[in-house]
Amino acid sequence: MARSMHVRRPATLASLAAELGVSRTTVSNAYNRPDQLSPELRRRVLDTARRLGYPGPDPVARSLRTRKAGAVGLLLTENLSYAFRDPAAIGFLEGLALACEDAGTGLLLVPANPEREDVASVHRAGVDGFVVYSVPDDDPHLAAVLERPVPTVVCDQPDLGTVDRVGIDDRAAMYELAKHLIGLGHRRIGVVCMRLARDRNDGFVTPDRQHAAHFHVQRNRLSGLAEAFSEAGVDWSQVPVVERFDHNTASGASGAAQVLDRDPQITALICTSDVLALGAMTEAGRRGLRVPHDITVTGFDGIRAGEEAGLTTVRQPVLEKGRAAGKLLLDTNERTRPRSVNLATELIIGKTSAAPRGGAEERWFGP
Repeated sequence: MARSMHVRRPATLASLAAELGVSRTTVSNAYNRPDQLSPELRRRVLDTARRLGYPGPDPVARSLRTRKAGAVGLLLTENLSYAFRDPAAIGFLEGLALACEDAGTGLLLVPANPEREDVASVHRAGVDGFVVYSVPDDDPHLAAVLERPVPTVVCDQPDLGTVDRVGIDDRAAMYELAKHLIGLGHRRIGVVCMRLARDRNDGFVTPDRQHAAHFHVQRNRLSGLAEAFSEAGVDWSQVPVVERFDHNTASGASGAAQVLDRDPQITALICTSDVLALGAMTEAGRRGLRVPHDITVTGFDGIRAGEEAGLTTVRQPVLEKGRAAGKLLLDTNERTRPRSVNLATELIIGKTSAAPRGGAEERWFGP
């Protein structure tokens, strides 16, 4: 004979109030406005709730009433693990989390695969606003964010001019790094850069692709290099520039290999991130090239691993970027126009850059 199953129904706010002989507002205040109750009454409400199995007010129902989710959404067009693997992203995430802590609000990660156009994750995210972290200007997830009636702050890219933004002057920072290398005597160079567009391309890129890049940060960094070296008499169209879609040290190593196979005589390998530069140093070592005696290698970001390796790089304040983005988003003051926060960078001269091998380098092209 089958036994009847008696499942205990969970208590509700109304049944808990009846059990205690208090109003439903009193029960609600025990969770949401504890300062409205005496410590003794609040403790009695919570103890009875535990005994009866009452789980607390429904956060979904509460958000429908208040039209507040109590969370900030962070959109990054990468797989979720990227936020916990990429050093610059980790620093940014920490800064944003600190801003959320200060404001007493939550943080929801809204990852989006860069090779898919499914924007459902943006549409269903229950958040009070979005921080968009470094996406291309034609990204469909960005378009979906901007369709939502909530405030938005962009970090790094794109610079839309219509929403708040936090970033650095990537062009000027890379221009300064290039001038350092030019001062050392480098003219024969190669470049490994991060992805320039949403389409996968792991190979050499033309100046046209560089100029049309939908990732503004990479476009500006390459533009700073091109400006400085052109001023020094280098024909930028002849400089081998290799793009890598995935951002990891393996990509830096393979990108460096591609550049060095094209021109083994380059004296400096410029990478648009420290992660790529660390991979490039590995490839240089595999080929028996000493850094910086045989080849100079530089990066961009100022991550800890690069610092430990003595990398010549541009240090940017990634943690402060996240904190500033969070503060802008959570600022409740009246906004009359888009705001922009431009943070300072610092050129770090490490032990991976030196004059070209053999002293003053023979001119390759240009005057």
